[in-house]
Amino acid sequence: MAYVPVPRDLSTIKVKILFGLSLRQLVCFGSAAAVGVPVYFLTRGSVGNSAAVLLMIGVMLPAFFIAMYERDGQPAEKILINVLRARWFFPAQRPYRTQNFYSLIDKEVKSGPQVPKETAKGKKAPAAKSKR
Repeated sequence: MAYVPVPRDLSTIKVKILFGLSLRQLVCFGSAAAVGVPVYFLTRGSVGNSAAVLLMIGVMLPAFFIAMYERDGQPAEKILINVLRARWFFPAQRPYRTQNFYSLIDKEVKSGPQVPKETAKGKKAPAAKSKR
């Protein structure tokens, strides 16, 4: 009987659609080809064949990177977004600040209860009734 290893975590398995590539890889490679091939044909007459090929590779390389790079189960664009958030969108040093409610209570006890002296119409506020 043949032995087939089955991974314990089935979420790591990617569905292969065509030529052993996932849908994500096919879309990225297709978009790279859709951008890179016209760049080659439009520039080979003016800059030469070798320079046009190098330019085409440079234009297609980011799409290849996005299609193939994955680290810790995250694709390249999620890693890039996380790096941008950590470096530019949030401060590097966050000061430690707390709201000490006990100090607010302590201030109120020391200064006495806060009673408004006048109402909005300029009349005196009614005196507080004492509970006996």
